[in-house]
Amino acid sequence: MIYEERDYHIKPGKLAEFVDAYKNHGLAIQKKHLGTFVCYFTSEIGTLNHVVALWGYEGLDDRMARRRRMMADPDWQAYLKRVDGLLAEQHSRILLPTDFSPLQ
Repeated sequence: MIYEERDYHIKPGKLAEFVDAYKNHGLAIQKKHLGTFVCYFTSEIGTLNHVVALWGYEGLDDRMARRRRMMADPDWQAYLKRVDGLLAEQHSRILLPTDFSPLQ
């Protein structure tokens, strides 16, 4: 199993709007396509206006196939239009669990 950490930098003053749009319009679509939803966080101390999502995949090929299907979904494209202009940046990292990690 691999994990993808997606870090979204939200424009100041837009965090609540972004989280609400994701909760009500984006999450169900991603769960349908991406599968293993691990967690979703916002920042409270340090660098603010961040959202971090963690998704699990069987491997890189699984991730690529699932994300390709999601990007082709008209509902996902409609969601992307809904949040257009709310993001400042986004970053993605692939994380590999150690042999002693509770998440495998």
